[in-house]
Amino acid sequence: MQRMGSIIGIQPDKIETYKRLHAAVWPDVLRMIEKCNIRNYSIFLKEPENLMFAYFEYHGTDWAADQAMMAADPKTQEWWAVCMPCQKPLDSRKDGEWWAMMEEVFHND
Repeated sequence: MQRMGSIIGIQPDKIETYKRLHAAVWPDVLRMIEKCNIRNYSIFLKEPENLMFAYFEYHGTDWAADQAMMAADPKTQEWWAVCMPCQKPLDSRKDGEWWAMMEEVFHND
């Protein structure tokens, strides 16, 4: 299992929309997340900075393949088309990232 964290901005005028969407995530999207070996997934919001932090645990063995499977899923693509306009990616993210991945510097069980 690998713990993963990522961060992204959110458009201030889209916060309520984003919260509403995530209060009722589409079941097909949740199933795809699970199928791609992602567990214990949470998203946190920090206002007034309008930053979102995501934490999840990856239980698979091929992150690239699982991410490709998720990206190819039509229902996930529809979900992203609704959610992505709410988000504001960080300028410092790496090429190919939407949410900027973070380095884990401390963990205590």
